[in-house]
Amino acid sequence: MKSRITVSNLLADWSSGNTSARDELMPLVYDELRKLARHFMATERDGHSLQATALVNEAYLHLVDQTRVHWQGRAHFFALASQIMRHILVDYARNRGAQKRGGKAQRISLDEAMIVSSEKSPDLIVLDEALSRLGEIDPRKCRVVEMRFFGGLNFDEIAEVQGVSKATVERDWTSAKAWLYRAVAATGKGLFE
Repeated sequence: MKSRITVSNLLADWSSGNTSARDELMPLVYDELRKLARHFMATERDGHSLQATALVNEAYLHLVDQTRVHWQGRAHFFALASQIMRHILVDYARNRGAQKRGGKAQRISLDEAMIVSSEKSPDLIVLDEALSRLGEIDPRKCRVVEMRFFGGLNFDEIAEVQGVSKATVERDWTSAKAWLYRAVAATGKGLFE
């Protein structure tokens, strides 16, 4: 628990313009960022050229580049980190698909508890596009999915970041999963069949 207090204190100091607090933060959050990155990479195909360490380093570079963020605490930091990792992986998948003539985007498997089904491996780009459409309709539900699936945050942590009750987050999660299932199924990709 002491590290969470320290992380929150360092984030508050960083928000106040103390760049040395930002530098002290990395050793405290690196293991958790790496765990998050390993979770992402475990769903990728074998032989994937992007490694968890590279994903952490790339995400951290984006995080330290944040100058206008008023950090609300540990959960807020990891919510933003998960969003950044999502975008890095999607950009990587798009670039990889563009490099191959007729190449397909990378496929990832989603844990049944996280989205809808683990029987087929949904296309990360199709999922990202559906999630972006959800964000246009209901930004809060989109952020819940990002924080839960991509960030590994629990319902209490998401509620803290969102400033809503845990019950609201749970309802948003259930509704978002159903919406994403329908949106992805409507693409005709047969991802969840």
